Amino acid sequence: MKTSFLDYLQENIIIGDGALGTLLYGKGIPMTHSFDELNISRPALIKETISEYVRAGAQAVETNTFTANRHKLNRFELGHRVEEINVRGVDIARAATQGEAYVLASVGPVRAGEIDEITDDEVKAIFAEQIGTLDSAQPDAIILETFARASELEIALATALQITKLPVIAQISVDETGATRDGQHIVPVFKKLRKMGANVVGINCAKGPSAILHALEQVPLSKGLLLSAYPNAGLPAYVDGRYLYLSTPDYFGDTAWRLRDQGVRLIGGCCGTTPEHIQAMAKALDGMQPVKRKSVLVKASRSGIPEKIIDSRPGVLDYVKERPTFIVELDPPRGLNYQKIVAGAEALKLAGADAITMADSSLGVTRMSNLALGHIVQQETGLMPLIHLACRDRNLIGTQAMLMGLHAFNINYVLAITGDPAKVGDQPGATSVYDLNSFNLVRMIKQMNKGIAFSGRRMDQATDFKVGVAFNPNSQRMDAQVRRLEKKVQFGADYVMTQPIYDPKQAKMLADIAANFDIPFFIGIMPLVNQRNAEFLHHEVPGITIPDFALNRMKGLEKEAGQVEGIKIAAELQNEILSYFKGIYLITPFVRYEMTTELIELARAV
Repeated sequence: MKTSFLDYLQENIIIGDGALGTLLYGKGIPMTHSFDELNISRPALIKETISEYVRAGAQAVETNTFTANRHKLNRFELGHRVEEINVRGVDIARAATQGEAYVLASVGPVRAGEIDEITDDEVKAIFAEQIGTLDSAQPDAIILETFARASELEIALATALQITKLPVIAQISVDETGATRDGQHIVPVFKKLRKMGANVVGINCAKGPSAILHALEQVPLSKGLLLSAYPNAGLPAYVDGRYLYLSTPDYFGDTAWRLRDQGVRLIGGCCGTTPEHIQAMAKALDGMQPVKRKSVLVKASRSGIPEKIIDSRPGVLDYVKERPTFIVELDPPRGLNYQKIVAGAEALKLAGADAITMADSSLGVTRMSNLALGHIVQQETGLMPLIHLACRDRNLIGTQAMLMGLHAFNINYVLAITGDPAKVGDQPGATSVYDLNSFNLVRMIKQMNKGIAFSGRRMDQATDFKVGVAFNPNSQRMDAQVRRLEKKVQFGADYVMTQPIYDPKQAKMLADIAANFDIPFFIGIMPLVNQRNAEFLHHEVPGITIPDFALNRMKGLEKEAGQVEGIKIAAELQNEILSYFKGIYLITPFVRYEMTTELIELARAV
């Protein structure tokens, strides 16, 4: 390969390689192992695997450095070996090609496939370190690939262009409509990447060849536009403990023709593709010249926001602007009998409650679905449900499915929380998911309100959720709590619900904090039931502190006497809170709704 990569691509089609990870997995390397680390511990394996693609007809191969950035390597305690792993990756690929193929230095996203709180500046520094190291090893080009969010690809591209004079390939991952995960469309994304200075723009990964072809149909060819495409081998099936991709080499041979007809010049494969797939593509395109102008019509991209079904009923965010407003929590049952909850909701409605809120298996204790029970309560009592949504139990798919179900049931008020770890609950074998944290759950819901799923796919309707967030007024580090709240509000939080307080002095402290936010606060009150209950909450429940005066007042009190005193303490606290706030969040202890109905009646009587 004497001609430079970019010069050759100007006049020819280049066949890329396939999925390095797929072959390594097939050779017994577990998914939990750092594939990049193999550049150090098993260089011969990496060299031989890349050589298989060269023998199959690949004219350009990628280095084994896709996740070789400090952020990803730190998971394996390898962050200090960024330079070694990346330089070795280029050297191994070059040795494997023996001058018969171009070497493309692979750089993957920092954030993709995870939700974390890393800043743009930190992301830029991470890219700069890896790309600078790869540049020093002098591959033939840099390939930025599998970026699901256009915003992160732009950071990577800008960083690369500041560091290297090598050609840069910028590949985005889109769905079948041509949308990225952050809701941008492929046509303006390609235009921006080209304007920034990308030498080649393209798509990789996605769901398979058909999705990439459909997206590329919307991209008009223009002078100087060089396109790349690396599709997956379809969607994987899980068979006998292994992930298998179903698209055959023959299908990929046909796909190569169709990609060429869409103007693509750099054609390879992503997840699931093997040397056999690459061989079929190389054979199909042997002797073929690139297409410089499409004969197909360019399809118009979808535009506009999907129809938004807006709930015109007034809710707690409307009420709290004018008068004292009461959200009351009734926990779903641990069994199947929910009639007491319905009876409690009816009593609370008669007392003047404005909404009923239901926890999402709080403290990791298994309870009936709050979505189902919220729908039942809404149907039977007319009281507005406000549903807690924890990140603990559902992955990204399940969380979005839950929100779609809430939308279908016309339940539009939610509280976005991280959720107590599963290990503290009643199911010892349960695991916590945490695909999301509370910050990104708020962001995801607000994105759905714009008619865009978290994947970037446009939905057929936009949701209309009002999103609440939690605040712990009992934290020892109030400054940290306030910073967390600022971030949640930045992501779109509509209101705040606090954990219960027991000291009237905290009402003034919360009023000072709330003065810095332009959203309503609902201050938590949970009546004490007896001495044991007070001591348990104080000593064993995270986020709750009972002051000495309240513990002393509950000392020795049980049964009815304990409830009477607990209501007195809560009523005094409620009066103090109402001198600063209009929003009250009453947490019903042990489904004893008579206690919270009495508190509402006392406030309404004033």
